[in-house]
Amino acid sequence: MSPSRWAAFAKGLNDFYAGPYRQTFARAQRDEDDHFMLVVLAESLGVPDPAAYYTAELMPAVYDDFHDWHQRAGMERSPLDHISCC
Repeated sequence: MSPSRWAAFAKGLNDFYAGPYRQTFARAQRDEDDHFMLVVLAESLGVPDPAAYYTAELMPAVYDDFHDWHQRAGMERSPLDHISCC
């Protein structure tokens, strides 16, 4: 059996076993990303964070997803004064 046939077979098995759970995996990943965003922005939101010195470095990495995050969290406008995305 050629390597490309094995790759196709492995992809088919993956689709068969993981396919029904894709939505669950995507939701779990989104929830994990939302919690990460909350940890990174905790100090900005007024929650005391002993690791704020380290999480401040990650803020530029989460700016792109901030708008989607605060809308999923039920906030119509940005809760932060220094980030105005809406």
